[in-house]
Amino acid sequence: MKKIYSTLVALLATANMFAQGWPANHSGVMLQGFYWDSFSDSKWTNLEAQAPELGQYFNLVWIPQSANCGGKSMGYDDLYWFSNYESSFGSESELRSLIKTFKNNGIGTIADVVINHRKNVSTWFDFPVETYKGVTYEMKSTDICANDDGGKTKKEADKQGVKLSSNNDTGEDWGGMRDLDHNSQNVQTIVKAYLDMLLNDFGYAGFRYDMVKGYSGKFTGIYNDAAKPTYSVGEYWDGNVSVVKNWLEATKVNDKITSAAFDFPIRYVVRDAIKANWSTVKTDGLANDPAYKQYAITFVENHDTEYRSSNEQQDPIRKDTLAANAYILASCGTPCVFYKHWIDCKQDIKAMINARQLAGITNTSNTTFNAFRGEGYNGIRTVGDKATLIAIVGPNAKKYAAPNTYAELLNGYHYRYFMPKKANLAWVDLASGDYEGTMKAKLVAVSNADDAQLVYTTDGTEPTASSKKAKSGEELEIPFGETTLKVGLLIDGAVSGILTRNYKVEKPAAFDPYDITVYANADQVGWKDGFNFWAWCDSPNENLTVKGVWPGDKMTQSKVIEGKKWFYQTYKIKSKNYKVSFVFSTGTGSPQTVDFTNINKDTYLEVLNEKNNEGHYKIKDVTADMPTTGITAAPTIDNTASKDNAWYTLSGMKMMQKPNQPGIYIHQGKKQIIK
Repeated sequence: MKKIYSTLVALLATANMFAQGWPANHSGVMLQGFYWDSFSDSKWTNLEAQAPELGQYFNLVWIPQSANCGGKSMGYDDLYWFSNYESSFGSESELRSLIKTFKNNGIGTIADVVINHRKNVSTWFDFPVETYKGVTYEMKSTDICANDDGGKTKKEADKQGVKLSSNNDTGEDWGGMRDLDHNSQNVQTIVKAYLDMLLNDFGYAGFRYDMVKGYSGKFTGIYNDAAKPTYSVGEYWDGNVSVVKNWLEATKVNDKITSAAFDFPIRYVVRDAIKANWSTVKTDGLANDPAYKQYAITFVENHDTEYRSSNEQQDPIRKDTLAANAYILASCGTPCVFYKHWIDCKQDIKAMINARQLAGITNTSNTTFNAFRGEGYNGIRTVGDKATLIAIVGPNAKKYAAPNTYAELLNGYHYRYFMPKKANLAWVDLASGDYEGTMKAKLVAVSNADDAQLVYTTDGTEPTASSKKAKSGEELEIPFGETTLKVGLLIDGAVSGILTRNYKVEKPAAFDPYDITVYANADQVGWKDGFNFWAWCDSPNENLTVKGVWPGDKMTQSKVIEGKKWFYQTYKIKSKNYKVSFVFSTGTGSPQTVDFTNINKDTYLEVLNEKNNEGHYKIKDVTADMPTTGITAAPTIDNTASKDNAWYTLSGMKMMQKPNQPGIYIHQGKKQIIK
């Protein structure tokens, strides 16, 4: 009987945890693993390769909606839910590998769940018919809200003789696609099955619900009560904290909130404070309310607010990115770092997260907002489980005079972090990671002992009283190569508060821009008289076609190699990480190939007579199958006659007879120009 009772208590505790929507005392940080049109940077394979690094700083990564949308897409025009996961970010197998690798590195993957609306296959009313585990799921026209698209859908339905739901939308209308009637039992059944698949088949850890303004919050409660995700966050896009709280309350099941929400009010507080040089800061926000801070997912930028282009400027934070991140990473709630900020400011953000971890800050920690205010700066104080952390932000952050009972951990552009000396620990401001060039790490003794010293080792061994010593504030240059730095606090002959950092520092490599040539053959699909090259580089954002207008440049220059005609173009690689991507097409851009990305060397691409789910021809890299170049290094040009009678292209391709195509070649050790 005792065993049965204990089991029942455990089950009830588990159910109660799931009903909370977001765990209390959660100490993790989330990363939004994409930005708008981040098709290259957010490829499943690219994200997976970063897992070991990301796992040191983030316990959750939110990725784009991962199913096929019928074309190149960020996922918000969702089409398939069960049957097709060949998305713009990679294949289903790559997605599953990403989720598994993330999990092995301590990262939970957050799915972007788009259920407010859904795309049709070809008409206003046809949705995919999908079978999953022997069950067929299909939404009908009667699953579309009666007042969808301001009544336009009803007019179309009458014209085609089909029926819509008798229920109006329970949230805001959106005319982009068909708004789903969540009062429909068919919709609820399909959504529940979809969410169950994401959690228990793909292995997602939780959900980010898109556009929850579009339907009543009670449905999020219904879906989460059925799926029981550990993590759920809704995008209720509104700066009014009262209405965001109302949505949270609407998700309640058995009087328990079942989801967190993005703290848009705090985001707008930060945006406005930056405009005012932080001199005036409001206190509105979920994170500022003890009753709701557990459910506050704080952020300062996302894919909808970021600057996209001159034509889509959105509402970005245009300065003080570091100060903005310092503000949310030192406060309660669960911070969500924007991917662009992570890419651009990684060293600072890593150090901020290290400081948050050192203090033991959680989503329910006690943060005092506006604790410090001066002309041109503002600050907060958060009491963590291990120590208190003070963050001072603003252009005049240096003017803040910290109490002599505090030690400065970090300082950067318009931000400073402090911790009480009574914490008695060692601190290193340079976070673990891979670096290039000379790097210095500042060692800090956070101690109230007058005789405290720092001891350290650089070979991974534990520091002792006889190890090398450093003064608080002293900078240590990290040698090139791999270093494990361990720093401890030495007080009265005893070493404590040991901190470990792992570095890999490479010498800065000189970079000389160079040319690459990309060859393409499309004989299999009949494009024998030339076709279009659409070329670009994602970072920096550059279009590499002459006019920059789709479908790009018509290629007519070609070379015949072993009986095949290869059309080609040359591009300049401008920096270490510069990579060129392509789409090939004919006519006015249709038919076309899939994207082939990230090329930084001479490459041969063959267009296959095989299409993907979007109807685009696949591409195969056949560089390795091409004839051997016969050159292991760049040809030496001199006046000495050579017995080698072959001709070579500048890229090293060997030809056994004089080429008949114009160009520059190497023959008999000399540069030859054929016109």
